[in-house]
Amino acid sequence: MQAMVLEEPGQPLQLRQVPVPRPDRGQVLVKAAACGVCRTDLHIVDGELTEPKLPLIPGHEIIGTVVETGREVHAFRMGDRVGIPWLGFTCGRCRYCLKGQENLCGDARFTGYTLDGGFAEYTLVDHRYAFPVPANYTDAEAAPLLCAGLIGYRTLRLAGDGIERLGIYGFGAAAHIVAQIAVYQGNKVYAFTRPGDLQAQAFARRLGAVWAGDSTALPPEPLDAALIFAPVGSLIPAALQATDKGGVVVSGGIHMSDIPAFPYRLLWEERIIRSVANLTRRDGEELLAIAPRVPVRTEVQIFALAQANEALDRLREGRIEGAAVLQMPQVG
Repeated sequence: MQAMVLEEPGQPLQLRQVPVPRPDRGQVLVKAAACGVCRTDLHIVDGELTEPKLPLIPGHEIIGTVVETGREVHAFRMGDRVGIPWLGFTCGRCRYCLKGQENLCGDARFTGYTLDGGFAEYTLVDHRYAFPVPANYTDAEAAPLLCAGLIGYRTLRLAGDGIERLGIYGFGAAAHIVAQIAVYQGNKVYAFTRPGDLQAQAFARRLGAVWAGDSTALPPEPLDAALIFAPVGSLIPAALQATDKGGVVVSGGIHMSDIPAFPYRLLWEERIIRSVANLTRRDGEELLAIAPRVPVRTEVQIFALAQANEALDRLREGRIEGAAVLQMPQVG
C-alpha cells in the first residue's frame, strides 16, 4: 500500500510502498477513505512531541471501511464505515481507567504517534477504539470530527456549565466545530485570531460568533470561559485578563509554547486554568451523537495522500480555513 512515512522528525514525510498490515486478535483492518491533518500531526512531524515510534505513519482523524477483522471482534463487520481517533489503546485496569479517566492511562497508545495511523491506504485499529460514523457526513466531512471535533467538544465540556459568554482563541479546525456546538447550546461566542487575520475573523462570524478580533484585544464584555486551541503560551494570561470572576480557561492543545509569568491578580477571584489531555470514548460517542443534531458542518480543504507535506506546510503557516483532509486513492 501507499503511505506517507515519517522517518525522522524535522524532515518531510516520504511516500513509500509498505506492506498492508494484518489484523491480530481484537483488531480491525480498515481501508482508509479520508484522514484529517491535525495540528498534533504537525507537532509530531516538527519534533515538538518527542516520543513517536519511528518510522511512523501519522494521522489520527481516519474514516474508512472495515475490510477484515481479527479474532474476537463482534462489534463490526466487513463493509462497516468507522472512524478512528487519537486514543488507540488503554489498559482498562489502572486507577484512571477504572474511574472513567482512560485518557490519562499510563499505558495508553495513540494513533499516528505510538501506533501507525491514517496517512495510508490501510490501517489497523483495536475494535474498542473505533466509532460508527453518522451517515449524513461524507468521508472528508467526517474526518475532522475524529480529533478536532472530539478535542473541541471535550474542551468545551471541561469549561463547565452555566456559560453565557464563551471565548475561543485560535480559530482553526477544532474551533470551527466547537463554535457551532456552542452556538447551538445558546452561548455567545467571541472569536480571537492571530492579529490581523481578517479572513479567520470573517469565518468565525459566518459560523455564529457575535464578535471576532485579534487575540491581543479584549472582548466587549468579560467572558465566562475561554477555550484555547492555538499553541501559544502567552494566550493563557491574555485569556485570564478577558475572563470574568470565577471563569475558566481551558487549553485544548497537546503542546503549547511556554507560558510567560503573569501577575497573580489575573488568576485571583477564583479563576481556573486547566488542560485537556487526549479524549475518552465517551467524548466520541457524545460528539458523534450531537454533531448531526446541530448540525455541525465541517469546512474542509482536500489534498491527495501524496500532498500531505503541502497540507502540513499550509497548516503550519495558518493557511487552512477549517480543516485539511487527505483523500486516499480509491483503487482495488
